[in-house]
Amino acid sequence: MRKIIALTFISLDGVIQSPGSPDEDPENGFELGGWVAPFEDEDAGQVMEKLLQPKDLLLGRRTFEIWENYWPKHAEFWPGINEVNKYVLSKTRSKSEWHQVHFLSRLEEIEALKEMEGSDIHCWGSGKVVQFLLQKNLLDELWIMIHPVILGKGKKLFGDGAIPTAFQLVESIVTRGGVIIGHYCKTGEVRTGTIGAS
Repeated sequence: MRKIIALTFISLDGVIQSPGSPDEDPENGFELGGWVAPFEDEDAGQVMEKLLQPKDLLLGRRTFEIWENYWPKHAEFWPGINEVNKYVLSKTRSKSEWHQVHFLSRLEEIEALKEMEGSDIHCWGSGKVVQFLLQKNLLDELWIMIHPVILGKGKKLFGDGAIPTAFQLVESIVTRGGVIIGHYCKTGEVRTGTIGAS
């Protein structure tokens, strides 16, 4: 069974909106787009090079439309992006001129993706899709890149509705710029106890 792996840039206060550029997602008056750029360095670049290896992609419509307008013309920065399967969860789109794009609209189609032969599936950004995957217990791993900024407002990744799930940290790095990058794998149910109890 293939794994679905979410990859996300996140602030200390949990914001994921518009990390890449000022005009990426200014919805609801968000004015701090591009907040990841000052933290680009060699350490972060090495991790990104690893994560940008060709994998099938699962994207939300908004993220897809940003990428659809950018990556076909800039594929030299992400080799293989035009050739991999791009699965887009949307109820309003059904076709695209970009190569290897497949539109999905139902939970059962995502479940079927996990059963197919092939590479693991990366879900970049796409906050609503990640929230949906967490609610349906379909997310297997997380790569979270925590940036040392508080943004005060903006779209957040985690909210109510996720199935309580435990994860194990299997890999981590702190970049020279202070970004904490953690790779987490799902382990099962959340365990509880009392602090200090023998």
